Amino acid sequence: MSPKRMVAEVKTLATGWMHDVVSIGYPGPVLRGRPVAEPRNLGRGWVGFDFAAAFGRPVQIINDAAMQALGSYKGGKMLFLGLGTGLGTAMVVEGIVEPMELGHLPYKKGTYEDYVGRAGLERYGKKKWRRHVADVVTRLIAALEPDDTVIGGGNVSKLEALPPQCRAGDNINAFRGGFRLWEDENASPRSRTRSKQKA
Repeated sequence: MSPKRMVAEVKTLATGWMHDVVSIGYPGPVLRGRPVAEPRNLGRGWVGFDFAAAFGRPVQIINDAAMQALGSYKGGKMLFLGLGTGLGTAMVVEGIVEPMELGHLPYKKGTYEDYVGRAGLERYGKKKWRRHVADVVTRLIAALEPDDTVIGGGNVSKLEALPPQCRAGDNINAFRGGFRLWEDENASPRSRTRSKQKA
C-alpha cells in the first residue's frame, strides 16, 4: 500500500464523517511527526509524503505501536509489546510516550521480531512461538522494569495465557491513542513527539 492509496481509501471509508484533524499510526520510525524510514511491510513513498495536504486537515503521525500504547496507558511506567507482522514496542512513562525499535535487537540467530513476529509464528508453529513470546517478554520486563506491561497487536489472541505481570491490549486502543494525540498539551497522556513539534 502506498500513502496515496491509503489516503484515498480512508477518504472513501470516511465519506460523510465530520472531522477536524487526522491521527496516523505509522508502521515504522517517526521523528518529529514525520516517517523517517520506509515501512518494511508496505509500499514505498511514505517518507516525505505531505499527509496534511492530502487529507486537507492537520495531521499528527506517531509510530503505530506507540499509538496503541498511548491508548492502553493507565499510569506509571508502561511497556507495550505489539505482536503483529513484527514486534512493535513502546514505553509510556508518566504520560510521555517513547516509541522504540526493540524488535530489531539481536536474539538467538536473528532478532526478537524474527521469533515473535508473524514470520516466527509461521516458521515455528504456535507452540514454539508461544515459548519464544514468553521468553522475549520476560527478558524485556527484566531489562526495562515497567510497572505495567501490555501485550497487544493482532496476534495477542493466539496466546493461550499471558506471561506473568502482563495484561492484554486491544487494537481498538489505537483509536483512543489517536484521540489522545490531540488532547490539551497539559493533559496526560501525551506524545513526546507532539511536545517536540510544539517547541
